[in-house]
Amino acid sequence: MDLLNYKPTEAFKHKHLLSLWDYSPDDVLQLLATGLRLKTDIKNGIEHKPLTGKSIGLYLSKQSARTRVSFEVGISQLGAQPVMLDAASIGLGVRESVADVAAVLSRYLDGLMIRTFAQAQVEELAAEGDWSVINGLTDMFHPCQALADLLTVYENFGAFKGVKLCYIGDGNNVAHSLLLGCAAAGCDITVCTPPGYEPDASVVECAQGKAKQTGATVSVMHDTLQAVKDARVLYTDVWTSMGQEEEKALRMNAFAGYSVTSELMRAAADDAIFLHCLPAHRGEEMAAEVIDGPQSRVFDQAENRLHMQKAVMALLMG
Repeated sequence: MDLLNYKPTEAFKHKHLLSLWDYSPDDVLQLLATGLRLKTDIKNGIEHKPLTGKSIGLYLSKQSARTRVSFEVGISQLGAQPVMLDAASIGLGVRESVADVAAVLSRYLDGLMIRTFAQAQVEELAAEGDWSVINGLTDMFHPCQALADLLTVYENFGAFKGVKLCYIGDGNNVAHSLLLGCAAAGCDITVCTPPGYEPDASVVECAQGKAKQTGATVSVMHDTLQAVKDARVLYTDVWTSMGQEEEKALRMNAFAGYSVTSELMRAAADDAIFLHCLPAHRGEEMAAEVIDGPQSRVFDQAENRLHMQKAVMALLMG
């Protein structure tokens, strides 16, 4: 597959990126092709400013390093004005209803990126305001991350078909978005979790529906050695996400056998790479020699957040 020369089957039709649930294979490939073109051009000193004159808000209810900086830089590179919104001052759903905030702020802003806890908040902001809303992370989905991950996979293997990604860890927001994104792109995906920590069944079902269109495979299992067989991408995430701190001791015990070690990397394909959405806890979900070793692509992956989020904003609001 030549993403740089990808020809979409139809015009991009979305106004929001709330998740990848309703994004078709063509939608996902259009986003990836746009991200790769924007990345290639910026590296060659070619600027694109399709959002000149627009203003995009950034609302962060959760701590953020990559999300804030990559969006702020990306908005500026596209010619728009980033507007930081103080979550404590606005008090979304507390000081003022979500509907009222959406109705007012969408009179000022062309778009909003929100990083928060509840998926329902993101969906209500999209429904109640006349603007484009981008999910920068919720407890349920992390679509921008999955798109950056897929771009990293493509850069390493030049294809999605025949590439197996194995995600090991909690069936969380990252796992959900990887399931939907991989299936839509045609990349095989296996999610390997401890019993009781599987991804949401409805997300798995949706991913399986997308996989029927692309020829990808989708599976969920518990045995790590079986899961990583023939995998060319091993991916993990923290075992305890924000908001789950009270479960840390329980989770540390449950996930003890699910760390990505050098031994597990050797059980995968010979050309396997390692991915992690960061921040990472060395000695927990992966060994230090894995994330800091030659197979790791975590910082390429982090950079790709910038390029894929630019693609999202350009297609939604350009």
